[in-house]
Amino acid sequence: MLKIKEIFFYNSGSPLLFNHYHFLLLFTIAFGIFTLFNFSKKKLARNAFLFVFSLFFYYKTSGLYFFILLFSTAIDFYLGLAIAKTSKRSWKKVFLSLSLLSNFGLLVFFKYAYYIVDIINYWFGLNWHVINFMHLFSNEIFASNFAINSIFLPVGISFYTFQTLSYSIDVYRGNIPASKSLLDFGFFVSFFPQLVAGPIVRAKDFLPQIQQEYQLSRTQFGKAIYLIIIGLIKKVVISDYISVNFVDRVFEAPELYSGFSNLMAVYGYALQIYADFSGYSDIAIGLAALLGFSLPINFNSPYKALSITDFWRRWHISLSSWLRDYLYISLGGNRKGNFRTYLHLMITMLLGGLWHGAATKFIWWGGFHGLALIVHKLYTQKFKWSQNPKGFYKLYAQVLTFHFVCFCWVYFRSANMDIVKAMGNQIIYQFEGFQIFEIFRAYWKVFALMIFGFITHFIPTTWKQKAQITFNSWPNLAKVMFLFLVVILCFQSVSSENQPFIYFQF
Repeated sequence: MLKIKEIFFYNSGSPLLFNHYHFLLLFTIAFGIFTLFNFSKKKLARNAFLFVFSLFFYYKTSGLYFFILLFSTAIDFYLGLAIAKTSKRSWKKVFLSLSLLSNFGLLVFFKYAYYIVDIINYWFGLNWHVINFMHLFSNEIFASNFAINSIFLPVGISFYTFQTLSYSIDVYRGNIPASKSLLDFGFFVSFFPQLVAGPIVRAKDFLPQIQQEYQLSRTQFGKAIYLIIIGLIKKVVISDYISVNFVDRVFEAPELYSGFSNLMAVYGYALQIYADFSGYSDIAIGLAALLGFSLPINFNSPYKALSITDFWRRWHISLSSWLRDYLYISLGGNRKGNFRTYLHLMITMLLGGLWHGAATKFIWWGGFHGLALIVHKLYTQKFKWSQNPKGFYKLYAQVLTFHFVCFCWVYFRSANMDIVKAMGNQIIYQFEGFQIFEIFRAYWKVFALMIFGFITHFIPTTWKQKAQITFNSWPNLAKVMFLFLVVILCFQSVSSENQPFIYFQF
């Protein structure tokens, strides 16, 4: 039987996740209360309730670090008002700079402090240590007992800081008016379905929805339940299983496995990270739809991409579009000649890689993607016909793009560069093809799930649309019962502790 403490208080050993039964219970209760507010037609009370529940959800994922979320929300709300009210361009720049400094300051402190200190120590032969000044302040003022030599990365900080930053920049550019309601703005920043791992939502798209009347048609309900089901299957059935039972083992010690096993682990991770992250996005979009809100699509069959440019139009769309609109274009985009265009692409992808984590491997990952984008742009400029590939060349372009992305995933996933080198060595020099049959027999469940995952990814979009239409034609009770059966299946398929979503670490 569940204890009240387990439900309502943060547990660092078991943070709240979408794929945890605690969340299912809490959301069911919250959705019931939300429905009562809708019947009463009190939008203010409805929005206030969702805001409070979102803060509670974040508290359950990150503990007292939800105060950082409140700080980021408050400072960008008031700076947005200041930007909008002043008519002087110089003061607008000052207030925007304060927003940039506060948000990037949080990211640097929580996400990059160790990395920066390590670089300083390496280059200057020092022995500096990271000090958590927030913990030190709390210990001095409130006599608390926090560890001062460790910094915990708040879940989702990279997402909600980018979200509030885009708001400040849009207000500065005059693209949107400043929000005059702290409740509305706080609701926009903290909306729980997308708070901790996206999609990164723009204020111009979300704020107008807050004051709209609640609508949930039969079709919208069916689509929401369908997305939640698909998301759970992707995450729990596919991603978690192949991760725990094969991919993690190989990446931990690649030299213990044949080159073929290493290659299969690379393909497995490509599927794992897609199923994990797109599964989260599907659940988030579905939950938001049940609450009457529309979130942007975040994935569009990325491994069908015909080029690396096409890949970034399909993968983590909310981040790639954010980097394009607020970084690449701000640097000058393609308006300052070819060389500057290529430079801007490389800077954007290097910083995009660093956004994922404070490690050199992410810089390599971003750099490879930046270089590939430049090469593709040069290639399409020289060979115009390649912009619309057909026939065999289309298949070749898709296979080449997929394998380049997989090559980059090795850097993304590996714990260090030694793992990268070991995997490359095993695949090239220790392939041991004669063991393929034995490896398939030993891991047949993993490979069966991988085949299923890739087949469902590559089937035509029209087939997927027909499947959703068929699901929508079912009675609502049948949809809910099917969701219930999928939830049971997911819990039954869990072979270990609940696996956190990969992008929670970013």
